[in-house]
Amino acid sequence: MGLPLPFARAVKRVLPRSLLGRSLLMILVPLVLLQLVALQIYYGSHLNLVYRRLSDSLAGEINFTLALMRRYPGAENRAWIIPLAQNEFDIAMRLEPGAVLHRTGSRVNVLGPMDDDLETALRQRLTERFSMDWTYESGAVLIRVQQPDGVLDILAPRKRVDLGTIWLFVGWMVGTALLLFGIAALFMRNQVRGIRRLADAVEAFGIGRDPGPVRPEGAVEVRRAATAFNRMQERIRRFLAQRTEMLAGVSHDLRTPLTRMRLALAMLPARAEMAADVAELTADVEEMERMVEAYLAFARGEGAEQAEPVNLSAVLEEVAAGARRAGAVVRLDVPEDLTLRLRADAVRRAITNLVDNARRHAHLVVLTAAPAGSRGVQVTVDDDGPGIPPERRESVFRPFESDAAGGTGLGLTIARDIVRAHGGEIVLEDSPLGGLRARIRLPV
Repeated sequence: MGLPLPFARAVKRVLPRSLLGRSLLMILVPLVLLQLVALQIYYGSHLNLVYRRLSDSLAGEINFTLALMRRYPGAENRAWIIPLAQNEFDIAMRLEPGAVLHRTGSRVNVLGPMDDDLETALRQRLTERFSMDWTYESGAVLIRVQQPDGVLDILAPRKRVDLGTIWLFVGWMVGTALLLFGIAALFMRNQVRGIRRLADAVEAFGIGRDPGPVRPEGAVEVRRAATAFNRMQERIRRFLAQRTEMLAGVSHDLRTPLTRMRLALAMLPARAEMAADVAELTADVEEMERMVEAYLAFARGEGAEQAEPVNLSAVLEEVAAGARRAGAVVRLDVPEDLTLRLRADAVRRAITNLVDNARRHAHLVVLTAAPAGSRGVQVTVDDDGPGIPPERRESVFRPFESDAAGGTGLGLTIARDIVRAHGGEIVLEDSPLGGLRARIRLPV
């Protein structure tokens, strides 16, 4: 049977979230429970029994002295009874003639069970009224007992009823627990360090950075995970390199027959009846050349460029300037300095593809950038064109999608691939200008 949902949520909010914190909690909770059980066994049974026996012993000695005084009344008998009790029981006694005890019980509660145990023992053995004062002297307790002709003051050392070793025992338990917890925390920190480094390397590799091989350290399982990550990282790099080489080779092989086809079309005799066919073939050849160039651009997007601190504002200004030179109307709204770790050429290519796609279908393009929270930057490309219906927005990211779905060749495919390689995301939305908005979120 599980915990109630509100209680479970409250517990989750209190519990630590890090692996180190939870590991230390798993060590601390059993350690504290063990100390509490040991303290309860020692303090609740053995120590409590010793305290009761000490209190019973002192109460018995006081009762024995009072019994002698009742058996042998008179000042001359008290003259030998009180010194005898002081000498044999190691307690100080004196009689205050004519005094009256107005207050009974203990005047103050002290730390530990000794005051309660002594009061209980005295009530069980004495028939006279009495009071206890634990503040009269720092190392003693003053017990006052009402007598027929005055009040008997008894000053007993605290060591008669107090077992001072409890503080030594508690200090030993707490000190040992802190020492063991500190050693365990040191070892756990060293074990978690390997997991943290592996997590940082995975996150860096996931956003397109090259963390290099992770040094296996820590427990066997952590070493195996680091070794597996290194092998996976190498396989992915090898796959990307092979794909890039393959695409470059395919594009090179395709360019030769395309060049021959273009030359053959150019050398055909100019006949009116063949003009339409030649024009169609020429258009097909140009389309194939654009596809080859798109393949090359896609391959370059997976190159060996490394991420480094880049002024994104400067990159966006270059993209806007290039679009203006191509005849587009571009408004730019970016901060003066917006620096984050990027692969500058790849990001420039991705945003250029988005801006080129917008200017082909619209009259006005607005390019903006701004921080998005503490760990992100948002770049938006707005246009006033016809836009794309919501049900077709995902399909335009497919390579060489047909024009019916807003065909853009590989432009948006390359843009999404680059953004995701940086650990970000790109989505298409309705623009406030009435057209399409491409929103890019990049992590800081």
